[in-house]
Amino acid sequence: MDQEEPDPQPIKEEQEELCNSLDLEDLEPPHIKEEQHVGLKQETDIFKVTPAYEEFDHTCGKNFRSSDQLSVHMRFHTDVKPYECNTCGKRFHQMSAMKIHKKTHTGEKPFPCKICGKSYTQCGSLLRHMRTHTGEKPYLCSTCGETFTDASTLNNHIRTHTNEKPHSCETCGKSFSFSSHLKLHIRTHTGEKPYLCNTCGKRFTDLSALKKHVAVHTGEKPHSCETCGKSFTQKSNLTVHMRTHTGEKPYSCDTCGERFSLASVLKSHMRKHTGEKPYLCNICGARFAELSALKKHTAVHTGVKPYSCETSFKKNCEMKRHYRIHTGEKPYICSTCGKRFSEVSSFKYHKRIHTGEKPYSCEMCGKSFRSTDNLLVHMRTHTGEKPYSCQTCGKNFSRSGHLLGHMRTHTGEKRYSCEACGKRFSQSCNLLRHMRTHTGEKPYSCENCWKNFAQRGQLLRHIRTHTERFKYASTLKSHTRTHTGEKL
Repeated sequence: MDQEEPDPQPIKEEQEELCNSLDLEDLEPPHIKEEQHVGLKQETDIFKVTPAYEEFDHTCGKNFRSSDQLSVHMRFHTDVKPYECNTCGKRFHQMSAMKIHKKTHTGEKPFPCKICGKSYTQCGSLLRHMRTHTGEKPYLCSTCGETFTDASTLNNHIRTHTNEKPHSCETCGKSFSFSSHLKLHIRTHTGEKPYLCNTCGKRFTDLSALKKHVAVHTGEKPHSCETCGKSFTQKSNLTVHMRTHTGEKPYSCDTCGERFSLASVLKSHMRKHTGEKPYLCNICGARFAELSALKKHTAVHTGVKPYSCETSFKKNCEMKRHYRIHTGEKPYICSTCGKRFSEVSSFKYHKRIHTGEKPYSCEMCGKSFRSTDNLLVHMRTHTGEKPYSCQTCGKNFSRSGHLLGHMRTHTGEKRYSCEACGKRFSQSCNLLRHMRTHTGEKPYSCENCWKNFAQRGQLLRHIRTHTERFKYASTLKSHTRTHTGEKL
């Protein structure tokens, strides 16, 4: 039989008596009955005794009134957990902690709030809850002046100033500010997912992820933006969303000063400075700065394309872009000419046609381009690289588009059709040139004589007539007729 450890039982009885004695009048700020309920400022303040400390822990320097209390405390250093829950087998350092835990099985919550009716398993939890009604925040951070409702939240906050990370993972050595964060992290090694969705059976590593998931089934979105009316399943998501209206960016990079609206984005940004690549591919050993990059890379090994629309895709965003081919949706509109685009990258590239912006320059010849893709293709004119090879005849190409066009000479495929006459072409550029025979369009102009041409090759041949020299006068005379239009 388990032996009761030396808990300060008289103190607990007084705490319970305090919880049971709390009434509505006790909660009217700011005049809380000092002589009776000063405990609202700190749960144990009214029970404090000024002891003569007799026992000292040489490991952490903490003092205790008795050897029994020191023995109980030492279990936290040695990780001895002598008390086991008969229902689930979970173990605890202290008998009192196990008793509190057992109430999660029985559902017992003996401490109700007389304001809102919410009940709690512990008196201390009720006392902290009461401050949500009184608005009292008695715990002050001496560094920044922010106040908190309870001591544990203050202690957690102080670590944001000290950057203290006392909890370390024994598997990979990563450190954390809070033991709860370490506990969640350890599950990434063990694969444990203790939280189960009763609707679909999906499992989660932490309770908050399960709660977020459950809202997918219920459709409940209780948190609404007062500015635009958009609703969210979680208050934290609403807080982040509000920054799109206020422009607030509370997270700042200490290295370059750039500011961010999300802490996670700042964390990713910092890796650009540190070079940290914490995500490891277990197959080939490649490392990545972002988890999304690792997932995309892993698909190269597995060949998995988890998103399907008859055609399969490795990423959800790729499927969404592809789906616009079917729907015809083009959500990006140019404010200058009104042209619409299905992809934001195409939209940004198009805008540079109006602005003339060419931000990407070739270091070898100085030529500028509107996109990095164009610059990359151009660089192959210097290097002679032709990385795209035809598997049928072995011919190499500098562009993937050229290879695709070439492949149709083998297959005979002509996928581009003229709407005017029905003639078909293997490449879109050939169809475009053909269409000018119907429209009469001649977009290429000679700067010397302003003559227009339907094709760029025709213009280049014509330009030579201005610069070309002739050996015989008769040849020059014949050539001149191409300018004058004279017919013999």
